[in-house]
Formats: sequence, structure tokens, C-alpha cells
Amino acid sequence: MVKNLFSLLYSRQTSILSGAFIMMATMILAKVLGLVRDRLLAHTFPPDRIDIFWAAFRIPDFIFQVVILGALSVAFIPVFTEHLENKSKEEAFELSRALLNVFSSAFIVVTLVMFIFTQPIITSVVAPGFTAAKQAQVVDLTRIILFGQVILVFGAFFIGISHSFQRFIVPSLAPVLYNLGIILGIFIFGKEFGIRGAAYGVVIGALLHVLVQLPLVWSLGFRFRFPPRFIHSGVKEIVKLMSMRTFGLAAEQINETVGASLASWVSGGITYLTYAQHLQVVPIGLFGATLAQAALPVLSSEKARGRIEEFKITLLTTLHQILFLALPATAILIVIRIPVVRLIFGASQFDWEATVLTGATLAFLSIGLSAQAISLLLVRGFYALKDTKTPVFVSLFVVALNIILSIYFITFLKLGVWSIGLANSISAIVSGVLLFWTLHIKVGKFDLKQVLFPFLKMLMAAIIMGVAIYVPIKLLDQVIFDTTKTINLLVLTGISSMFALSVYVVLVGFLKVRELKTYADLIRRVTKFQNKLKSEEIIPPETGTV
Repeated sequence: MVKNLFSLLYSRQTSILSGAFIMMATMILAKVLGLVRDRLLAHTFPPDRIDIFWAAFRIPDFIFQVVILGALSVAFIPVFTEHLENKSKEEAFELSRALLNVFSSAFIVVTLVMFIFTQPIITSVVAPGFTAAKQAQVVDLTRIILFGQVILVFGAFFIGISHSFQRFIVPSLAPVLYNLGIILGIFIFGKEFGIRGAAYGVVIGALLHVLVQLPLVWSLGFRFRFPPRFIHSGVKEIVKLMSMRTFGLAAEQINETVGASLASWVSGGITYLTYAQHLQVVPIGLFGATLAQAALPVLSSEKARGRIEEFKITLLTTLHQILFLALPATAILIVIRIPVVRLIFGASQFDWEATVLTGATLAFLSIGLSAQAISLLLVRGFYALKDTKTPVFVSLFVVALNIILSIYFITFLKLGVWSIGLANSISAIVSGVLLFWTLHIKVGKFDLKQVLFPFLKMLMAAIIMGVAIYVPIKLLDQVIFDTTKTINLLVLTGISSMFALSVYVVLVGFLKVRELKTYADLIRRVTKFQNKLKSEEIIPPETGTV
């Protein structure tokens, strides 16, 4: 039985949708634990104390995103896959070892510099609206979290290796254990050390994130070698590919830092914005990130073999599969935002005003949800083509637009924290349009009818679903359910969501949206407990229909 379990955990997923399904299943657990973490924070600490914890994440996350994920998301998987396809497995692992040595060393150096200059950065950039006492606590927590991020570097590289071999189960479990570590930190250290306990939990979570992946990468053939090697032709190629993207990632992180900085002037503002973002990124992570990440090795392989038509078919099919799930999620979050926020964060320390402000921010953030989800795929399409410049130029433009809009809404119009969400959505939609159009030109143009007709059908179904759910949820809330009780609120949210999804399924079935059959076939296979999920998600070249 143990042998069969390991065989399943280490098995190779043979299609984009099956790989994405595995990541969705484990990501649901990760997101649930993430929401449990947020609920625990909301139950244990008031919003102005939680602000300290989220503000402390800004510098560590900034460094990690720019230094590490810039290499992984842009260049590592395409270059590593190319070495596997055209050279040898051992040569690919030699590349991964050299890359890990280079970037872990660079990350440690940058972390030490940031450790020294944490205080001036926090007081002047990250949380200028905080009191001196709160700023001092942010500095303390930031230095603890920085240590955890150093450990997380190894986990991030292990994920890249596993994904290149199309192993998705174990790397998808790593974020689950990361969130579990933070929860343990709050439970174990929260009473004695206060909000500092959550920072200790980050270190625990980072350790679990790495340890759970070691057996898999070891079984695939990865080994540490001494003395460490730092020079490899593939490392140079990756650095070249990621150099432009690094600027784009830095700009995106500056964008998030500006949002947090503006929110810091409102008591609890960082918490409201952060919690709204955590709810919004659940469907983006489940439907956008998983499908996009599962598509990257396939797109990279098709490009390496010169199969551009298959590349276009794969990308378009995956894009529609993302939209099929993201559009109804958008409608649901907008309409039932208050019940969702109350259900997840409605603790003794999180009052009605906090709920309303978080709900409003969530609604405006959700407008751009689908655009953000497909942008993850479109960017990876460029990465598979080894074009890192175009996404960066788009990102720089969109980030500048978002910062200008956010400052204008908050500083000049004096709008609430929710306006940062509106600025994000406007920018996300612009980003999605620009990325698609530039990729459209680069690959020799898509058939726009095949792109737009399924999208418009799904959009119409999602809008009708949103309108249809509004009346019953108001009726149930005011007439039938006493939503001051958690169980009633859970029933209301569950009934409303199931009703909405039923309406959506009926509508897309009536409109003959292809993706309904694709997901229905996958679900049927899952119910039969097949070990290897296979899905005919790639559209036939001779029909060209989606």
C-alpha cells in the first residue's frame, strides 16, 4: 500500500489538464489552509496588529519574487526542458545544480543587505503611515521572515525541477505544508510572542516546504555535489533570459508595495487589502496558475520541436479552459462578497466595518480576475518562445498605470481602500489585452473568431448567472436565514454558489461551449479512480474549433 502511494505521488501527469487538475486539488487544500491561517489571525489579533505581519512580508517577498521566481518562471523550465530533450538528463541536472548555487548565494547576499537596511526601508517606503512602535515591530518580523525565505529558495527550485518532469502532486503539496507551518507558529508561539509567532511559523513552513520535496527530486536523479559549481552555459542563458523579466518583477513588487504604503494610512487598511487579495487569488491560483504552469512544459516542448501550429492550439485551448472557470468565479465573488468575507474572516476581532471594507475591495479586485488568470498563461507563452522582453514592456506600462491610478484615487479623490482594487482591475484588463495582441502577432496570428466566440458565450453565461444569483441570495438572507449564525451563513453561501453554478452549466450547455464536455469527461474519469488522468483537451487541428 505504501509502495502504491509513493507510485501515485511520484507519477507523471500526461496532459495539461490532468497536471492542472492535480495542482488544483492540492491547491484547494493549500488555499483552505491559507484561509484558515487568515481566519486564525483575524480571531487572534485585531486588524491593526495583523497589519504588522503583512507589512513585514513586503521586503522578503520583494526579494524572493525578483531574485528567485524571476529565474524559475521565465527561463529555468524552458532551458531545463531543452537540455532534457536535446542533451541528457545528467547535463540538465548539472545545469540545475549550478543555477541553484548561483541564485542561493545571490539571495543570501541580498538578504543580508536588506537585513541591515530594514529599518529605513520600513519607515520610509513600506509603512510610512504606521506609528514608530508599529514600525519597530514590522522591522523585527521582517528580519525573521527573511530567514524563512532563504530556506524557501531551495523549495522553489525543487518545484521547477519536478514540473519539468511533469510531476505535479508533490510540489503542489509544498504550499499546503507552508501554510500549515504558519498555522502551527500562531498556535505554538502566538500566546507567548504575539504576532511574532506568525513570523516564526513562516520559518517552520519554509522548512516543511523543502523537506516534503526532497524524496521526489532525489528519485528523479537530482544530487547535491561538492565542491559547488557556479559556471555553466545554461546559467548564462537563463540569466540573459531573465534579465529583462527581473525589471518587470521588480516593477510589479514596487506596485504592490505602493498599494500597501497607501493602505497603511488607513487603520487596518493593509489587512483589508491583503485579505481581499487572498480571496481573489484563490480562483486565480486554482484556474489560472495551475493550467498555465501545467501548459509551460508542453508549450516549451512544442517550441523546441518547431511545432508552432500545435503551440497555438495548445495555448488557445488552455486559455478557454481558464476562462470557463474564471468567469463564473468572478461573478460569484462580486455578488456574494459580504457572505464570503463574513464566513472566512468574521471573527470577534473582525467587525462589520472591516467586513464591508474588505468586501468592497474584493468586489473591485474581482473585476479583473479573469484577465489576471489568462495573463499567467499568455506570459508563459512568451516564456516558451524565449521572449522575455515583450511581457516586461507590457508589465512596466501596466504597473505605471496602476500606480498612477492608485495614487490618484487615494490621494486626490480621497477614495477608500477599495479604489486600489479598482485600479488593479483596470490595469489587469489592459495587461491581458496587450499580452494577447502582441502574442497574436508574434505567432503568426490566431483565428480571432475561434478566440472570441467561445469567450463571448462564457461571458454572457457568467453575467446572466450573476444577475440570477442576486435575487435569491437577497431573499434567503432577509427572509429565511438568520445570517448572524455561522452555520446559516455557510448554508446560504453554499446554496447560492450551487445555484449559480447550476445556472452557468445550463447556459454553457445550451450555448454548446466545448469546455463543458472537456471538464465533464475529466470528472467522469476521476470518479473511476484512474491512476493517470488523460484528457482530450487539445483541439483537433483539422477542425480548429474550441
